[in-house]
Amino acid sequence: MGVDKALISAVRTGLAARADPVKAPAMQAYMKSAMPYRGVAKPGRAALMKEVLAAHVLPDRASFSTTVLALWREAEFREERYAAIDLSGHRAYRRWQDPDLLGLYEELIVDGAWWDFVDEVAIRRVGPILREYRPEVAPVLLCWATGPDRWRRRTAVICQVSAKTDVDRTLLTTAIEANIDDPDFFLRKGIGWALRDHAKTAPDWVRSFVRDHPGLSPLSTREALKNLT
Repeated sequence: MGVDKALISAVRTGLAARADPVKAPAMQAYMKSAMPYRGVAKPGRAALMKEVLAAHVLPDRASFSTTVLALWREAEFREERYAAIDLSGHRAYRRWQDPDLLGLYEELIVDGAWWDFVDEVAIRRVGPILREYRPEVAPVLLCWATGPDRWRRRTAVICQVSAKTDVDRTLLTTAIEANIDDPDFFLRKGIGWALRDHAKTAPDWVRSFVRDHPGLSPLSTREALKNLT
């Protein structure tokens, strides 16, 4: 089957019904977004998506992928793209979270090109696929870590946030070292975030890593050691 147009229509209609034109400009300004907002905060969107996704069940992988992409590509408001990401991670479609979805998530990362989109996809979509299919996915992320697109590179750096003890340190190390000299704020912040998160379960390793990498930016170092004494 193809795109579920009824699902997409329900999302758009529901967002329009919940729109707050007073909040929308402030949300757009905060996110520095060229795409306008409806003014629907996350709790309202979550309630809407719960209703919509219960009423519109996608029957197969093809309809799942094409509907996510249609909702994303045809979005006129930023919340519609958030909804596409929500749909992509719905528990009903957990069985399709495998390396075949990396192309879809790559489009969301590169096209989204901002932290509110990228971080959710990196940590809650790409990260779990990496942990379940490490031999297939790690080489892809190693390529992303050294490629020209900063959002793919940020994904390679932060995708293991929340992995706890299941961190691929080779990937983490390589991704950080590949970007250690980059002046980009989002990469430097992402490096610090990834190290700070890993310090929750491996504080000594993170201390040693920071000590052995004096080229880390002050921002990355400060973030990495933030909760370590």
